Amino acid sequence: MSGFRATSRRSPVNRVRRPCGPGRPTGFTLIELLIAIAVVAILVGIAVPAYTEQAVKARRAEGKAALVEVAARLERCFTRFNAYDAPACQAAVNVASENGWYLVSAPTLTASAYTLNATPQRAQARDDTRCGTLTLTHTGVRGQSLTPPAGYACW
Repeated sequence: MSGFRATSRRSPVNRVRRPCGPGRPTGFTLIELLIAIAVVAILVGIAVPAYTEQAVKARRAEGKAALVEVAARLERCFTRFNAYDAPACQAAVNVASENGWYLVSAPTLTASAYTLNATPQRAQARDDTRCGTLTLTHTGVRGQSLTPPAGYACW
């Protein structure tokens, strides 16, 4: 093997040359753009309702937390004054939830019983079409103003 050396040079015949310069088409075709827009539209069509539903559930959790907090305040009042409707306990009701998505009120507040309502406010009132107003009684019974679909839990 005297002086013979194999090289890995590419042959110019195997190269594919693409035209460059002003005659070369650039960018996307109309079909490619329409396909991309259709894919984005499908993704948005799936993502937006899913996001909205999760936002409604998160806001509803805030309403439930506000109900439980007001109920705990009323129970503390009951242990101190032996009545839910003592004058010192009146400030515990009719409050807004932390971010204002629910307004907690007590339509029934007597010495021995109460019913609390958490009424949705602003966008929550519009978006929550499954549960509506949440309720909690002194016995711990939970409810809602709307009838949710089968298998859907408001609480």
